[in-house]
Amino acid sequence: MENTSLKNSEHGASLDVIIIGAGFAGLGMGTQLTREGKRSFVILERADDVGGTWRDNHYPGAACDVPSHLYSFSFRPNAEWSRMFASQQEILEYLRNAAEEENLLERIVFHAEVTSARWDDQSSHWIVNTPQGRFVGKALITAVGHLSEPKLPNIGGLSEFSGDLFHSARWDDVVQLEGKRIGIIGSGATAIQVLPEVAKVASGVVVFQRSAPYVTPRPDRAYSEEEKGLFRKMPETMQELRKEMFWSNEERYAQRRGTPALVSTAAKVAIDHLHRQITDPELRQKLTPNYTFGCKRVLKSNDYYPAFTQEHVELETGGIDRVEGNRVFTKDGVPHKLDVLISCTGFEATDLPISYRVTGRNGILLSTNWANGMQAYATTAVHGFPNMWIISGPNTGLGHNSAVYIAEAQIDYIMGALDFKDESGLPQLEVSESAEEAYMGRLDRLAEGTVWLTGGCKSWYVDHRNGRLTTLWPEPAYTFRQVNSTFDAQAYLPSGEDYTDDRSLVTVP
Repeated sequence: MENTSLKNSEHGASLDVIIIGAGFAGLGMGTQLTREGKRSFVILERADDVGGTWRDNHYPGAACDVPSHLYSFSFRPNAEWSRMFASQQEILEYLRNAAEEENLLERIVFHAEVTSARWDDQSSHWIVNTPQGRFVGKALITAVGHLSEPKLPNIGGLSEFSGDLFHSARWDDVVQLEGKRIGIIGSGATAIQVLPEVAKVASGVVVFQRSAPYVTPRPDRAYSEEEKGLFRKMPETMQELRKEMFWSNEERYAQRRGTPALVSTAAKVAIDHLHRQITDPELRQKLTPNYTFGCKRVLKSNDYYPAFTQEHVELETGGIDRVEGNRVFTKDGVPHKLDVLISCTGFEATDLPISYRVTGRNGILLSTNWANGMQAYATTAVHGFPNMWIISGPNTGLGHNSAVYIAEAQIDYIMGALDFKDESGLPQLEVSESAEEAYMGRLDRLAEGTVWLTGGCKSWYVDHRNGRLTTLWPEPAYTFRQVNSTFDAQAYLPSGEDYTDDRSLVTVP
């Protein structure tokens, strides 16, 4: 079956698939559908460009902390990566090229933020409303990710700050930073990239740190023209490099299981890095983490610690009490007079905003279904939401490897589900409640004993509503593909029939 044109879909023709989001996940899903060439689909994108988080996060110093040849589509290797760890702009260009070369631009509707998506049981279709019109499809795929909605801290008076205030994911390019007094709220993955760049131009910088991160050396370097030439002539060398990078990262997973010797060895690398770069005892103590290594995201940087050795950079660990005018008061009453305040405080990762706009069977919102924490069978399917699959949703994050690898496994699963649905002639495909609950129960058991639940820290990996590890996959990445990439029709048995699953969720040695 040939794909219907976007023009026809806008005028009410039913589509086979509607995809929400044009980041890595949405473009990857669209690419596989295009290459297969037998289903009509559209990609709805709220912005005016592709790229998702790599479009939105264009702050100074933005770059990936996963090697470029691994943080890319396996089916679209790129011989032109300039560095081992690509910059935001280079990753965005990679995604733009993918959209163009895979003929996806004609299927993307920009400025089409989904205001509501509703399952119609009578017609077995999803009805999706956007500012660009209504779209009707047999299947709905959400690909909005964990890192799409910025999260601002709950600080009294913050919204009335009299200077320039913005979140790092909504960087205000109009604001001039040269010679300004700048505050940075947060000390996570974004802050460690922002600080060194901001410190180059600011007259003064204050970093408001809630907890110190573990920071390890960043083994970055540029690829030579000779290396890129080899990648062009022998593409298989890129696949070999990708495989090497993948298994090197997989070795780090054992640290997250809480094995004392491995955790201690890994933590020593980070602490030694701190001690080499910070000699002042008081500053060193402030920058020393007080929780188990791996409990929060382990960061990579060679210039974060040195930024604090500059006279005009200050580290504040007392916590923010309130904001009054252009002054930020810490809990010990000390005021910091600032011109610009940058919030590097992460995203709504455990409470996905898209869930408040998706309504399934019997008029139940996905957010209501997830009121006590998000969950999904095989990380993609939710009972009560027929013909809907989620990419980069519950239990898909990794603390040690590539998110693109995870998204590709989910895409394979969804392609299998769509094939089964078409071949069986079923108008509706809905995972059973028993399958979903059994799957989540086993994931809970696997998460027991990991550093994320026992490491003594609070992080966005764990949902505060239920104490469950709802964002991360609690096993090595390669087991994610083993368990979650192949569609299993047994999980979609009619309600009331018993579900059994003999597939192992236990790490394979």
